[in-house]
Amino acid sequence: MRIQADRSEGDVNLGDRRTAWQAAHIDDETRRMLNEDARWFLHQSMSTPCLNALSAAQGAWLTDTAGRRILDLHGNSLHQTGYGHPKVMAAMRATLDTLPFSPRRYTNGPAIELARRLCTAAPIEQAKLLFAPGGTAAIGMALKLARLATGRFKTISLWDAFHGASLDAISLGGEAVFRRGIGPLLAGAEHAPPCDPRQCVFGCGGQCALRCVDYIDYMLRKEGDVAAVVVETIRSTDVQVPPPEYYQRLRAACDRHGALLILDEIPVALGRTGHLFAVERYGIEPDMIVLGKGLGGGSMPLAALIAHARLDVGQHISLGHYTHEKSPLACAAGLAVLDVIEQENLLERSRLLGQQAVERLTQSARDLPAIAEVRGAGLLIGVELCDAGDRTAADLAEAVLYRCLGDGVSFKIGQGNVLVLAPPLNIAESDLWWALDRIEAALQVECRA
Repeated sequence: MRIQADRSEGDVNLGDRRTAWQAAHIDDETRRMLNEDARWFLHQSMSTPCLNALSAAQGAWLTDTAGRRILDLHGNSLHQTGYGHPKVMAAMRATLDTLPFSPRRYTNGPAIELARRLCTAAPIEQAKLLFAPGGTAAIGMALKLARLATGRFKTISLWDAFHGASLDAISLGGEAVFRRGIGPLLAGAEHAPPCDPRQCVFGCGGQCALRCVDYIDYMLRKEGDVAAVVVETIRSTDVQVPPPEYYQRLRAACDRHGALLILDEIPVALGRTGHLFAVERYGIEPDMIVLGKGLGGGSMPLAALIAHARLDVGQHISLGHYTHEKSPLACAAGLAVLDVIEQENLLERSRLLGQQAVERLTQSARDLPAIAEVRGAGLLIGVELCDAGDRTAADLAEAVLYRCLGDGVSFKIGQGNVLVLAPPLNIAESDLWWALDRIEAALQVECRA
């Protein structure tokens, strides 16, 4: 039986547009590579078959095998400091020459120093951490720690959320493309509606009235034995930014019912939203924070679970025990990332450029009824499209994406109808405005077609 993925490349449907784009932009050698890739890799949604092939990545730019340059506003949410930043590369090279690996029974300087800096910077008093080779693994550690610390096993997470692709992580997640056809998922994984005022199931009407968080409070009370509430602080797939009161009320509800609050910041920490940790804008202290992606400097797989020291209760088991959990190479990259963020003032830059970009796109949206809303937090920007005439929002989003790919700009489509723009925090301003020119031009053409 032949099984073919029905979705690939971000959230874009396979179909005529993809075929037409490849016919116009893929040369014979690239097509050969894509055919070989499809031959040897198992096919899966949003990954294989691939759209194109790359030969280089530097700064904010990708170069494909045909020599075309592509400004990357996607980066799988890991290129906060860009690709190949000189300080990150230098730190990795120096470590590779002296300490390429550290077996588990030994510690090493880069791992200790990165742990210290992250714990002291995190908005958790008396924090401790564990490293993992990826965000999904760090989510798994958080779930195990929550069970140990509370003696409970249930969780509440949100529909439309993404916490990773392993079985435990998709049990928390709420996207059908990861859960469909898998069968029984993790026991006790309950779900609640997300904070999404435009599509609020409680009828908030575009302005959050916090009914969604009140429902979580209701669930906690009714269940009575929930170990943790797991939430993406700011959902990166469509840039949902809850109001400050959301997390204040959620923190109080967790305290009231004895549940831990775990914040997933894997794609949005490290300056993406204008703060080192996105939760800083809300003024609350979570019990755990999970981060990853950009922590490895756009090169190395690295994630971390940061938890309050009172949760250090797993001495009798292995919460992670990953082969590369204290990788000196990855930790050297992480230290360089923190240095670059501080030395290049990237937190303030993220806030400033993000605000300017949102203001510009909001101005453009006034002439285009197909743009429902522009929202952002730092350099994480979402342009939500709506149905226009006989064209669906999803069709418009796909058309805009392929037009922009043809012009040399890449970004993600989230939830089927949101253009998600996430450039490096050190992107050249001229490159960012050039990309917005291309995106606005594509919106003008497609929204009026």
